[in-house]
Amino acid sequence: MPSPLTIESPPLLGLDFSSSPSRRKPVVMALGERRGAVVRLTGLERFLTLDAVRERLCGLPAWLGGFDLPFGLPRELVEALGWPGQWPALMDHFCAQSRPGLRAQFQAFMAPRPAGGKFAHRACDGPAGASPSMKWVNPPVAWMMHAGVPLLRAAEATLPGLCEGRPERVALEAYPGLLARELIQRRSYKSDDAARQTPERLIARKDLVEALEQGRSRLGLRLKLSHAQREALVDDASGDSLDAVLCLMQAAWASERPGYGLPAVIDPVEGWIVSA
Repeated sequence: MPSPLTIESPPLLGLDFSSSPSRRKPVVMALGERRGAVVRLTGLERFLTLDAVRERLCGLPAWLGGFDLPFGLPRELVEALGWPGQWPALMDHFCAQSRPGLRAQFQAFMAPRPAGGKFAHRACDGPAGASPSMKWVNPPVAWMMHAGVPLLRAAEATLPGLCEGRPERVALEAYPGLLARELIQRRSYKSDDAARQTPERLIARKDLVEALEQGRSRLGLRLKLSHAQREALVDDASGDSLDAVLCLMQAAWASERPGYGLPAVIDPVEGWIVSA
């Protein structure tokens, strides 16, 4: 009988993250399993605190997860600030600092730079179409890293190319917008603002779910949903549930790719977004 560490399809999860979860904006986890080209959604869970997320990640014996938060910082920024050049020490330094202190350092880095080039970027940002990981507003991805990386480290997860941990818990940086744009282009499908939760966004969510179920992406995977799950994904106008599922699909794609589909060499400061 194969051991739990060598099963063909590891337990999969996708996490839509919030650096300050609440009832209005919880962290959403999608759980699933892959069988061949089919990914079945087995559950959606919501967490109102970061402690609850940490307890869940530490309580699951094994998982391969796609996490919607940056794992690394632009090398240009790290070198300009004189921060450590290896990921564990870099994250120790970054996560130990206050957010106002980090913001001040980011602003000092940006001040002399020309308009349109204020932010430094990682090598993966362009291919993924992702926001720079040093951005602290709209969206506050730097604070997501500040809050989220300690949870992954508490779970002793392995972050391929960055950090060796428990081999049965593997965390990959995911980005739901990458897969969503492939399927519905630039159409907006979500908003946290009730006034902007329009019929057009509802239709976009329906189209996105349909495309996932039909397997129309380059990932070559089809999402399997129950009727109730389909309704739940479409009805969540914030898009948080759907984003968690998009991360789940990226993790499922990585689960049967050599090296999780990541580049052979990953910058140990920047990391990489899976499937970019």
